[in-house]
Amino acid sequence: MNEYEFKIEGMSCNHCVMAVEGELRKAGFEKFAVEIGSAIVKYDGSVKDEIKIKTIIEEAGYRVVQNN
Repeated sequence: MNEYEFKIEGMSCNHCVMAVEGELRKAGFEKFAVEIGSAIVKYDGSVKDEIKIKTIIEEAGYRVVQNN
């Protein structure tokens, strides 16, 4: 299982956290920890999943500034 951390701009409250969590859940990701300013996602997959996660976060209205 891979684990990837994303640093996120634009999150300022618990509603933001819930929005990102909801979008990750809808996309089928089950293991993640989201806080204001970051998300750690565990997944079985490849680089395509990293790109997918970044896209999910950005479509939720936030900006991924670093992922590693």
